[in-house]
Amino acid sequence: MSVTSKLIGHKTLFNNLIYLDQIQKFPNKILINGPKGIGKKILINHFLNYLYSKNNHKMYDLKKNEYKFNNNLSKLISTNSHTNIFKIKKKKDKKIIDIDQIREMIQFTNQTSFNNDRKIIIIEDINLLGINSANALLKSIEEPNNKTYYILINNSEFKTLETIKSRCLEFKSNLLNSEVIKIVNHYFNSDIYKDINLDFINNYNSPSFLISLVNFLETNDLSIKECKIEDLLIYVVKNKSYTSDEFIREYLNLFIELFFYKNINNSKKISFKIKKYFYIKLYFVKKYNLDFESFFLEFNDKLLSE
Repeated sequence: MSVTSKLIGHKTLFNNLIYLDQIQKFPNKILINGPKGIGKKILINHFLNYLYSKNNHKMYDLKKNEYKFNNNLSKLISTNSHTNIFKIKKKKDKKIIDIDQIREMIQFTNQTSFNNDRKIIIIEDINLLGINSANALLKSIEEPNNKTYYILINNSEFKTLETIKSRCLEFKSNLLNSEVIKIVNHYFNSDIYKDINLDFINNYNSPSFLISLVNFLETNDLSIKECKIEDLLIYVVKNKSYTSDEFIREYLNLFIELFFYKNINNSKKISFKIKKYFYIKLYFVKKYNLDFESFFLEFNDKLLSE
């Protein structure tokens, strides 16, 4: 496997951002909107490496859209240590981006920038802003400092607050299926995409999901080619991976969706009524932090057992 320093896909959007910067028309507030897991943060990471290395053209290759990931600048950006960059994302022990994080951001905007260069604030998953944090952010972006720029990132399956969206220039991001294949193969440095079981291949699955899926299968000695969606769910139930594995928990809804998509027309015991029943039950289990084990035991008994 390789840590990518090459941007695959997003070519038009990346070039648009660079063009706006080069003609000195880069907006103070932009919103990057696109499906989860397609590389929006990687796109921004490349733009930051370009932006702060403009005086050293050897550090970012615009012809190839790549940079050396072990240089000092890229290390500062990837570790969130760059003096002029402030990144916000939900903390692991929180359900939302809370107001304290926005207050830290406001303090950052009031500080003098290093080398009198522009400051960039990046906020991931802005749908996770709490009411108070959203209001505080709104006040901050109303009249930003001339050298302060906001880049907001949103997963398009979630709505963006209209009060925030209306104050930003929105860019929509997506990937072609051919680009998804290139990203997955580039990550593993092999032609591995063709080996992934067809149960997991469709136009909605992101490279991030497929990469995590392959890693999960390999870690747990499951066949990339032979493991079907039923096999994966049986393994998850048997080993209670829904309690211990972050990848499984994150994509539970997708796994259930893939299962019903495959089987709803091919099995007498699987109907739209059954599908609706389990969707509603999973919703309440996740919303109220109920017992996943009882959900999966019932799912296994009714749908996975022969």
